[in-house]
Formats: sequence, C-alpha cells, structure tokens
Amino acid sequence: MSKDFEVRRITTDVLIIGGGTAGCYAALTLSRDTELSIVIAEKAHIKRSGCLAAGVNAINAYITKGHVPQDYVDYAKKDAAGIVREDLLLTAAEHFNEVTADMEQLGLVILKDENGEYVTRGNRNIKINGENFKPILAKAVQAQENVSILNQVNITKLLTKGGAVYGAVGFSLEDEEAYVIEAKAVLVATGGAAGLYKPNNPGFSRHKMWYPPFNTGAGYAMGIQAGAEMTSFEMRFIALRCKDTIAPTGTIAQGVGARQVNSRGFVYEDKYGLTTSERVYGTVKENQQGNGPCYLQTSGIDKEQEENLLKAYLNMAPSQTLKWIETGELPGEQDVEIEGTEPYIVGGHTASGYWVDTNRETTIHGLYAAGDVAGGCPQKYVTGALAEGELAAKAIEAQLIGNAKVSDGKAGPFENDLAKKAESSQEKIKKYIETEAGQEIDAYRHILSEHKSSFTAEELEEAMQKVMDEYAGGISTHYQYNEKQLKLADEKIDQLIALADQLAAENMHELLFVYELKERLIVCKSLIAHLRGRKETRWHSFNENLDYPETDENYFKYVNSRLVDGKLQIILRDIVKEGSYEHTN
Repeated sequence: MSKDFEVRRITTDVLIIGGGTAGCYAALTLSRDTELSIVIAEKAHIKRSGCLAAGVNAINAYITKGHVPQDYVDYAKKDAAGIVREDLLLTAAEHFNEVTADMEQLGLVILKDENGEYVTRGNRNIKINGENFKPILAKAVQAQENVSILNQVNITKLLTKGGAVYGAVGFSLEDEEAYVIEAKAVLVATGGAAGLYKPNNPGFSRHKMWYPPFNTGAGYAMGIQAGAEMTSFEMRFIALRCKDTIAPTGTIAQGVGARQVNSRGFVYEDKYGLTTSERVYGTVKENQQGNGPCYLQTSGIDKEQEENLLKAYLNMAPSQTLKWIETGELPGEQDVEIEGTEPYIVGGHTASGYWVDTNRETTIHGLYAAGDVAGGCPQKYVTGALAEGELAAKAIEAQLIGNAKVSDGKAGPFENDLAKKAESSQEKIKKYIETEAGQEIDAYRHILSEHKSSFTAEELEEAMQKVMDEYAGGISTHYQYNEKQLKLADEKIDQLIALADQLAAENMHELLFVYELKERLIVCKSLIAHLRGRKETRWHSFNENLDYPETDENYFKYVNSRLVDGKLQIILRDIVKEGSYEHTN
C-alpha cells in the first residue's frame, strides 16, 4: 500500500453521510425542492444498504383508518415508559402516510383488499411486498441531477469548529483515495450500532443477527468525538426473534395472533406484560425458571395462514421460510421457538441517538440527524426514517435558502445563518479544515504503513464483545448488570481502545475493519456511561440494573451525555413537554 494515496477534495451544499432509508429520502426531498448540490457518501452501495437491504413485508408505522398521529405518539410513549420526545414522535407520525403514498407512487407494492383499501396488520401496520423497497428508493435518488453518490466511501470524521460543522473526511474502499468534503450542512443518517455484544450465533454464523452487522455506530462515534450531545443509550434494544434464524416475530404474533407460551404450554405474556421490553423479559425469566424453551404458539393455524407466513418471510427473512421447509416442521404443525438477541443501540426502535431539536438539528449547528441515528423518537421504523429524512431536509432548506418552512413555522435566512455559523474568517476556516483533514488522513497513512500489530481487528472485536457480554448485560448474564460490572467493563474497554490504536492494515478494506472496531469501542464507552447514569430499572431487560431493580421517578428524565475535554459528562434533562423544542444549552 502506498503511503501517498490520492486526496480528493469535494465542495457541496449538503453532505449526507449514509445512503440508507433516511439518507436517500432526505436527498430525494432536497433534490425535488431545490437546486442545492447534494453528495451522499455510503460505505456500501445505496441500492442495497441499510436496514432495508433485504426488504420488509409490512409498513410498521402507519396511521390506519380511525386513528390519528397522536394515537401513535401515545403508543410509543407507553412502550418506552414515558422517556420519549413527543415533539419528535408527533412530527414523524404526521408524515407516515404521506411518505408511504410517495413510495407507492415510486413503485412500492402495497397490498389492497377488494375495496381498494390497504390491508392492515394490527392497529398501526399495513402489508406490503417490500423485497425491492430499497432498490426502488435508490433508483429515484439516482435519477436526480443534483445528487452525486459516492458508493464505497467510508466517512470517519466530522469537521467541526466553534459548535458548527463544515464537512467530513473519509476514504474509498476500492481505491487508494481519501476524501475531504466541505459542506454548508451535513446530515448523519448512518444507522445504529450492532456487534457491540457477543451475538446469538458464533463463528461462521455470527452475522446472523437481527440488526445489520455492517451498522457499527459510525455516526454516533463521529458525533461523540465532535462533542455532540447524545441521549438514551441506556435504552438498549433487544429483539425477540425466531431461534437461530433471528427472523422477526411480529409477523407471526400479529399476522396469526400467535401468543408467547413456555414449554409447559402456559401463556406467559399476560404475566409479564406486552411492551417490547416485557416480551423479551418474560422470555428470559421463563427460561431462568426452567420453563423453557419458549415459543410463539402457531400450531393449529390453518393452511392459508401457514402459506401466508411462508410467503411473508420471503420478503425480508427467507432463512426462516427455508428452515420450515428444510426441517419439514411447518408453523401449523410446530410452535416457533423464540429467543432474545444481543443488545443493540438503535434509535428506530428505542430512543437512543443524537439529541436533536424538533427539526432534527443536533447540538452542533448545521449538523442534522435522521433515522436510527437520531434519538428521542422510538418505534419509527421505515416510515419514521423516511419522515425524519424529509424533516431534516426541510430544515436544511430553511438554513441554506431561507424560504422553506420547518416544523415550528420559522424561516432561517442564510445571511443570519452565516453570521451565526462562522465565528472567524473563511480563511481561518479553510486552514482549520486543511489541518483537521490532514491529521485524519495521516492517521490512515499510519495504519496502512509497514508497522506490524500483535492483534487483528477481528480479535479485538471478539474481546470487546466478550467484555460487553459478561460485564455490561449481554446474553450470558440474562441482560443484567451491576455497578461493579459496569466499572470493570469501562476499564477493559479503555484497554481495548489503547490496543486498537496499534492496529495495522494492508489494504483499504482492512482499514475499514480498523475504523469499524474503533467506532464500536467509542459507542461502548458511551453506552457504559449511560447504563451507569440511569440508577434505576425502567425497562426490564433493556436496562436491568441489579443494584437498582425498581423504577425511580427521580430518573423520569433523559440521560444524555457529551464529550468535554476528552471525558464523557452525563446530563440529566427534564422531559420535553412543549410541542416544539430548540437547543438552548
């Protein structure tokens, strides 16, 4: 590997980091409304990147007939025991149906009944044929003339100064190239974090997890290092999934009304509760008490229901359909065994992520967040990611152009924005960008130099997962932890961070692995700090603190954090009750 690889410099109006659901829809919104130049930087390829890569068989956040957006807010608020941002939930819910209709216009197949009405699945869901959801969205983005797409480009650092963002730095996975991208506004849409904990399946099958294994918390890590405020990392997400395949269970539970039963046939979901965390907690407790395995009770469903399940899983988790067929145990003949996954940090199902205002701007001016990486708005799913991409795009329009309306009805004149954003001359900003970008590129060169490392990124990743599993509430400890364990986890993650700084890479792809490990370790540090910060158990399994096993109303607050002078500071913020929230400190 040459130490002097090429440096490409790009200037654009808007940089979108991450070409998943939220990132693509933000680009589509901006390109339809404006002539702003837009760059999407995606470390994979936007056609099949992000959580929609394999498809999905339902729109899980939709305002069905007889319901209003506030109903969705109330549902999500109850599920999260009140630790949500109602302003974010409501503004997202108000756009669910609009973005769904737009996707149908673009070619998404939504199932309809004999009256031409969408086929519902429960109170908030509609059925779709969504195996091509992401390619449809990607095709629409690729057709826009003012959108440039950088596939196979991994962004590693935000360029921030004086509380404002000016661009980012990254590298190509295909060529010996680094990228310095200057932008007037930046949207982070990189998704959440998987792979922090030891997964359900070992070795060759370790990738068989619920959340995409390629989502490493990169957006979180960049924001943390830049000093952005984060929220609710301690509200981990643990998915209840089909055993071994880690396929979703909602399709079964809602599609055929299957209930959770233990090995003795006892319906235990009524005993523990029906919130997302309680469904996992009940399964864990039943196994601990010797009543496992646990199942979704599908035996006895009719042939039509059985066939519908087989087809439904082909849209998003074909391994489950294949398992039924290969074993010869179809769901009507055999209950489906279930288990919890390892914990994830993901703002699409829980409230973890960037602390944003109502318009999805982070605490760094000009830096926005949408989708799984944005905190405070749980249960957003696909339509929530689309909605937040649109909301962030509208706010960016207001910032850069000054005539677009945002959720609070205000316009943001570009002249005022420039005055606020630029605390020093453009010349000084240029010099700063050159210095910061140069340091990051030098770090690439160092990792790619001839020095040898005693460890590989893969070995350190396994060590990290072992630490988090055993000391920070992973599968092996039934998702439980105490203060002493968290202290040990923090110390051991620090040791791994030091070792990660010694890693070497022989090519650009190995360089990616090094940075993915570093990103995960940074997120681990913040997660541990948040778990220590909430001294109660508010969501069983999600945050099962054995030193504080009860709910404490003193912690009916957001647990937030910010990196200050190299140290994470925990900030307890009051619950937002206003319809619109702006950062004040």
